[in-house]
Amino acid sequence: MNKLTIKNTNNPSIVKFEFDDFIVRNQSFEFKNIDETKNSPLAQKLFYLPFVKTVFISGNFIAIERFSIVEWEDVQDAVAKEIEDFIEQGGKIIEIDETTKKIPVTVYGETTPNPAVMKFVANKLLTKTMVECKSIDETKAAPLAKELFNFPFVKEIFIDENYISITKYEIADWDELTLEVRTFIKEYLENGKAAVDETLITATANHEKQQESYFENLDATSQQIINILEEYVKPAVQGDGGNIMFESYNENNKQVNVILQGACSGCPSSTFTLKNGIENMLRQMLNDNELVVIANNA
Repeated sequence: MNKLTIKNTNNPSIVKFEFDDFIVRNQSFEFKNIDETKNSPLAQKLFYLPFVKTVFISGNFIAIERFSIVEWEDVQDAVAKEIEDFIEQGGKIIEIDETTKKIPVTVYGETTPNPAVMKFVANKLLTKTMVECKSIDETKAAPLAKELFNFPFVKEIFIDENYISITKYEIADWDELTLEVRTFIKEYLENGKAAVDETLITATANHEKQQESYFENLDATSQQIINILEEYVKPAVQGDGGNIMFESYNENNKQVNVILQGACSGCPSSTFTLKNGIENMLRQMLNDNELVVIANNA
């Protein structure tokens, strides 16, 4: 039988159960609830465990994201045993229906305020954790980004939720490139390949700042700023193919530092517009006209 090894990931909510051989080839599967497990008897069984939130199956591993009602160290051995017993008894991990191998995916291109950046939106979730790749060397956790860097005009890639923002070099116009890139992304996703392997994402300081524990340890003003950014600013920024993150707040000089990513990064006009817009909003909503916003590019 395929040997099973338990491996922690950079996300404390996710543990990988890794085999010494492939369990699926050239495809990845994500199941967010038991209703989606029609073609995975194993995933269906795992969802009967009350703490299982999401099941990922790809290559030689099964990764499981847990709800916070338990700690992995208390249950991971029992889960590994359940997986091993299921397989030993002849249970199937994935049942592939030859007639439905291709998953219908819609991808469309959207212009952004940054003329160098085009946003490609899919009708499915690509990642729960944003990934930014400034070069092909940073694509370990993003196989789709690695493939896209084979296009000579691709400079940077930002993936978040259901969209990919691609920054190009000036060697060509998006008018000439959009259809080719959109078709490539669509076919890549339809073949069941993963855009991002979240278990391989290296936790950075920016990722740490997105955790609930970080938020809870901040002062009240910083928490208010984050809530305003999340509710009023981030949706609009994401709509333009970018992202905004709170970096810090200095109570002494009333300075708020934010980080711009994706389409917003490196675009002087959008940086200036965003900075002023955020500054005015925070001053008004926090009733403090001394607040100053510094917008930094990632």
